[in-house]
Formats: sequence, C-alpha cells, structure tokens
Amino acid sequence: MSPTTVHRRRRRLGAIATAAVAAMTAGLFGAVSAQAAQGCEVDYEVTGEWPGGFIADVQVTNLGDPVDGWSLEWDWPDGQRVTSMWNAKHTASGETAEAESYGYNAKIATGDSASFGFTGSWSGENTDPTGFRLNGRLCDGTTGEPTETPTGGPQEWDNATEQVAAMEPSTNIGNTLDALGGETAWGNPMITEELLQTYKAEGYNSIRLPVTWDEFTGPAPDYTIAPERMERVAQVVDWALENDLQVMINLHHDSWMWLDELPNDHDNVMAKFEAMWTQIAERFKDYPDGLSFESNNEPQFVGKEGDAGDPYNEELNRAFYDIVRGSGGNNADRLLVLPTLNTNAAQERLDPVKAMIDSLDDDMVAATIHYYGFWPFSVNVAGFPTYEAQSQADLAGSFQRTHDTFTANGIPVIVGEWAILNYGYTGPEVVEYGEMLKFFEDLQFQARQYHFTTMIWDAGQFLNRNTLQWRDQYLFDRISSSWTTRSGSTSFDRIYLEKAGTIGDVSQTLNRNGLEFEGLWDGDAQLVEGTDYTLSGDTLTVKAATLTRLAGDRAYGTNATIEARFSAGVPWRINIVSFDQPVLSDATGTTSLVIPTQFKGDHIEQMEAHYADGSNAGPASWTPYQESNVSWLPNYSGGTITVPEAFVNAIRDGEPVTITYHFWGGDSVDYTVVKNGGTVTGTAS
Repeated sequence: MSPTTVHRRRRRLGAIATAAVAAMTAGLFGAVSAQAAQGCEVDYEVTGEWPGGFIADVQVTNLGDPVDGWSLEWDWPDGQRVTSMWNAKHTASGETAEAESYGYNAKIATGDSASFGFTGSWSGENTDPTGFRLNGRLCDGTTGEPTETPTGGPQEWDNATEQVAAMEPSTNIGNTLDALGGETAWGNPMITEELLQTYKAEGYNSIRLPVTWDEFTGPAPDYTIAPERMERVAQVVDWALENDLQVMINLHHDSWMWLDELPNDHDNVMAKFEAMWTQIAERFKDYPDGLSFESNNEPQFVGKEGDAGDPYNEELNRAFYDIVRGSGGNNADRLLVLPTLNTNAAQERLDPVKAMIDSLDDDMVAATIHYYGFWPFSVNVAGFPTYEAQSQADLAGSFQRTHDTFTANGIPVIVGEWAILNYGYTGPEVVEYGEMLKFFEDLQFQARQYHFTTMIWDAGQFLNRNTLQWRDQYLFDRISSSWTTRSGSTSFDRIYLEKAGTIGDVSQTLNRNGLEFEGLWDGDAQLVEGTDYTLSGDTLTVKAATLTRLAGDRAYGTNATIEARFSAGVPWRINIVSFDQPVLSDATGTTSLVIPTQFKGDHIEQMEAHYADGSNAGPASWTPYQESNVSWLPNYSGGTITVPEAFVNAIRDGEPVTITYHFWGGDSVDYTVVKNGGTVTGTAS
C-alpha cells in the first residue's frame, strides 16, 4: 500500500467552551444524579488516502466523570468501512463503526484522552463521519447522564465458545520459553512486557506461550519444576494478562523429548506428566480466566501411528483434565484445550477427541488442531509450487471436517499453529511469496467462516523481537486485514519479461474473492483502463506499451511494482521482472555441491531429478520433483545453487543424475551430477 499523505484538517466534535462551562457548573453545584456524568469530544483526522482506501487517527477526550471501559460508535456517511484497527477492537459492521477499548486503555480520566487508528475503504466520497457516541452518549461537548451502560471492565465468559472467540486473533511466541538450552538459545531475545504490548497494539487478543519444562524438572519421584522456571513463566503470564491479552500455556517440546515414550515406559512417563501438571495447576489455580491450559503440543507416540496412538493421546488428555479440574480455585472452570493426535485434522483423529469431550460434559473445554497447509505445497515438493486446486481442497476439507465434528456441536476450535513450514525472513523462498499470500488469505477467510481462533506460529520470523517492528510490513498488513475482510489477488504476483525479447500484452486472472476490482496503480498514479490495461470478465490484460514503460532499462530483476486494488482488503502487488535464461557452471565438492550460477533476474520454481533410466533420484524417491531446502538451496544474492548433503547421500554412487531446474520465467536448465566415493561433480549441459 502506498497511501498519499493527506494533511486534512482535524474535525473536532464538541465545543471546548461549552464543556468548560459544564465542568465548572458541576464543580460549583455538585452532582444532581447518582449516575456518572458523561461528555466527550472527538478529533478525527485522515492521515493517508489513496483511491479506495485511507488511514485515519481518532482521539476521544473524556469531559465527564472517569470512564473505565469505553465504546466509541459512529455512522459512515458515504458507505465507508473499517478494514483493520489498532489500539481498539472493531466490533461492528455495515454503516455503523464501533471501536471498543482494550484492558490497557480502558480507563480515561476526566480531561484525558484515548487514541486509536484504522485503515478503511471508500468509494465515491470520503466525507468525515459525524455523530460520534461514547458509551452511547453523543460527543457534542456537553456533559450529562449516560444513555447506555458503559462497556469494558473485567471479562468473564459463560462458556468455552465465548472465550475462544475472544482470543481471536492470536499469535505464538515460539522458539523462546520452549527453546532447548534456555530462553535465548534459539536466537530470540527474552520475552519482555514491551513485546506483549506490541502484539496487543497490533491487534492481537491472545498469545499461545509454548513452554518446554523438561530441562527444568528434577528426577523421580517428585519431578520438581525449578522455582525460577515456574516464576519466569508466571512473570510472562502476568504481563500478558495485565495488558489485556489472554494467554494459553502448555507442555511443548516435552511431547517428543519424553512423552512420546508413553507406550514403552508407561508408568514413569505418566508419573512425570501428572507431576508437572499438578505443579502448574497449583501455581496458577488462582489466576483469572484469561489464562488457559493446553494439555501438550502435537502429541505423538513411538511405534504407535494412526489409530494405535489415539488411546495414549486420550490417556494424557484425561489425566490433564482430571488434575487441573481437581486442583481447586479457578481451575474448576478454567478453559482447557485438548489436542488431537499429532494435532491432525483427519477425521479418524478428530473423532476420538470429540467422543472424549462429549463424555466430559464440560462447556469449558476446547479442541485444537494445527495446519501448515497441504504438505507438498508447504515444502515445495512433488510438483506443487503454487496454491492450486489440490492445496485449496486440502485446506477446505480439513477445516470443513473440523467444523462439522467440533464447532457445529458446540465445541470451539483453536488452530494452535499455522503458517508455512520453514518460512523464514532470511534465505530463499520455500514457497513463492504471492502463493504464500494466497494461502494465508484463504486460511484466515475459512477460519472466520467456521469461527475458529487462529494462532500464527511466530518464532521471530514475522515480528522482529529486538526492534519490535514487522520484518515485512506488507505481509503483516495482509495478515491483519484478513482478520476482518478478504483481499483480492491475481493469478501470479510477477510478470516476467525476457530482457532481449519483444514485450507483448500479458494477461492474468483476477481472484476477486467476492470484492469489486477497482483498477491498477503505479505508485500514486492510476493506470487507465482501455489504454494501459483491459478487463474482460476476470481476465486482466496489461498492455505491451505499459509493460515497456514500467520495465524501463530492463535491468535484471524487479523493475517496477504495480498494485491491483479491490473494494476491501490490502492491494495485491504485481512485480514487473526482467530476466534472461540462468547460466550454471561446473563444480566439484565432497559431501555437497555448490554450483556457481548467474540467475539473471529469475528464480527457481522447482527441481526435478532423474537417473539415466528415467527413475527418480533424490531423497523423495516417490517423486521426480525434490523438496526445496532439502535437495536444492539457491542463494540469489550470492549467485549459487547448493545441492545439499541430503541429496548427495541419497543418490547412487557412479550413476549420473540429471537435475532439471525449472524457473518461474519459463526456462528449464539441465545439470548433471555424479557421486564417486567422497567426491561429487557437477557439469553444465
């Protein structure tokens, strides 16, 4: 998004002089009602605007008695809509907008202010709204009795469905308290209150706090958790709750460190599990209901795959449930979260947990699954480099089954982890960027449709925990927008133009996602339909002359980025890329091979590998298309492609392997690799 800066005059509603007189009168003559006097004024300012979208800041000043919990409503005069909001919760739709306070900004003393901001959509006009109402009373600069009961204050939920809904959206703080070797051992700084405040300010309502306990647990028979570990977890929980974030804690990597041995060392594993949860339950039993417990993470059991693992998963879940419920205090009705085996959404994994929850007859229990996408797409293997029909069907089927099994029967669902496997902010794409955006958008849309709460897996790859800034602001804008609305896209986020070739018209398909297409923009300049591009149904065609202009001197790589804008959501970026066929050179290595490569503006789509007889070569022997990062690792800035050790170890000694690198620009380049003992050689075709 490239909004034009707007220096629009603030629109202030409510006369300061009138408010001052009212305040003086109240001070001289005293209160005339047992009810608190209410009064307010609002400063509304559009700070950025572009065709179809805008950013606004709002400041509400309390002129009446102190407020503890507030809701600010207004009506849109020209059909505008809020698309995302920060420092307040957007809780209305249609022609009425409503911003509701969080716990950290719920209190406004007399004369003090609270501020929040939002992005919005508009068409036609973008007239400032009028008629702001604070807790139901018109902000006209006067004070008087309230017309509605204020919102806010302590939050209580009547059942798990209500509480889980209030957790959305949510994020994991991964690779920290779950890291082996200490909180900072996996590259993240220690969790701070400022980190939690940042998540809250960016719109999150809860955190999942993965905790690995084993390294801080003493020997049998007591399995005592070190006090410093327990108190560090409690400190983070305290910070979260104080900043109006719900928090869910669990046993995390313990699941594969020792819990998975339950079938082989049953009594000792159960004793340790029960001892841990007994101590955790006792430490937190008096905490408010904003704290919830998850039995354990991704339960798995050695030698017990599929149906054979379900009884062990149920045994752990029942022990967890009985211990927490029997520990007293607020644990008697605290939200408890039970995972499926492997947190898998196959029907045969959902059914046993559904049956167990039914048997508990407890309306403060939720189920949890994880979802990282159709596996071949999420790791780019087996010829699935795009978010195509099979990947879409896998998501739709997983969420449909989960909804029909749990949500439709009154059991709320938490998608406790989701993202793309192996996504990182450094290194090459595992999944092409635009295809990942489509998957993220579709997942969040379907989760909203089915009323799931989603907890993105953030191990530091999204929010930089040192600077408290998003590593990719555009990516976060797309994610946060999808909490409330859809965003559109096109069939691909790159248009490849051969450097020396003749540029022709290029067509793409619009993915409207129920929205109206509003045009193409180059920065702040709107492209002209009929001249710069044409639209026929869902076919968007960018004209050759426009592409030629955008490509400029056609240097290798991205020459320009245009935006496809829709009636809601975040614009879709389309990169104009100039390229030539990549050139690979000969190489020699030992356990791996580093191929000098001139990429010339192009990127690898997928890698194919065959022996001379046509059979598949590589670790994924069931497919010719090998996995990204496992069998091919490009370094675009460094000009190399690494054939990793995993691939070299998997190929047969002395038999040449033809690797075909397929590139997004349409070229394919063959390269021959041969392993002979401790040497591997590569030859360009």
